[in-house]
Amino acid sequence: MPSCVIAEDEDLLRAELSKQLAEAAPDVEQLAVCEDGAAALEAIAQHQPDFAFLDIRMPGLSGLEVAAALVEASPRTQVVFVTAYEQHALDAFERGAVDYLLKPVTRERLDATLRRLKSRMGQGGPDPQLLADLVRQLGHGAPRKAPPLAWITASRGTETRLIMVEDVVYFQSDTKYTVVMTADGEALLRTTLRELLGALDPALFRQIHRSTIVNMRAIASVSRDEAGRGLLRLKNRPETLTVSQPFMTLFRNM
Repeated sequence: MPSCVIAEDEDLLRAELSKQLAEAAPDVEQLAVCEDGAAALEAIAQHQPDFAFLDIRMPGLSGLEVAAALVEASPRTQVVFVTAYEQHALDAFERGAVDYLLKPVTRERLDATLRRLKSRMGQGGPDPQLLADLVRQLGHGAPRKAPPLAWITASRGTETRLIMVEDVVYFQSDTKYTVVMTADGEALLRTTLRELLGALDPALFRQIHRSTIVNMRAIASVSRDEAGRGLLRLKNRPETLTVSQPFMTLFRNM
């Protein structure tokens, strides 16, 4: 029985795509339906599905970046990009013979895509060089409507602190809050990690784990343990941070 993972950050579109796939291909098992790229990458690495339907424009890891990581994390997975991109981007997909679904997804296009996917089962996922070219052509996620965050307000005990974002060493998810770690200690932010992803500068901050975003300028060195996970040593903090194994490909290619 074929299987798939879906990744779409908009709730209604995610539910609709899942419903359309269930109707068009009841024989395709939906192993995970994810709301962001990080969750999708971890789910695909864990389940090794036959297909992955990836929204291109997601906060944090874009669909293109997830697909690039699958070359190592799940090489058997075929990728379908789900996109609302304009025509010049669609031309890039066509030239590379990459499967895509244009939003809003039509049943006719979905049926044709599923036929192609099933006919290619067992042949492996997309070509690594092709994905690298697409990343260069189309960039890393959606164009920004506003400049990235320059500062945040976070609480430390009864005190509210103004913290310049460039001074943050890393952000880490903590249930309903996000821990903001600087060189001189931690504070709490009443914003989820997922909400932060779309507001941070992607050239400066990278997600290294489903629950961790690190400031690239704060990294002293990186090594790999026997399980394939990365270990980051920081310049101004004594602790080390773990890069989960599926994220190591992205980390090396930065």
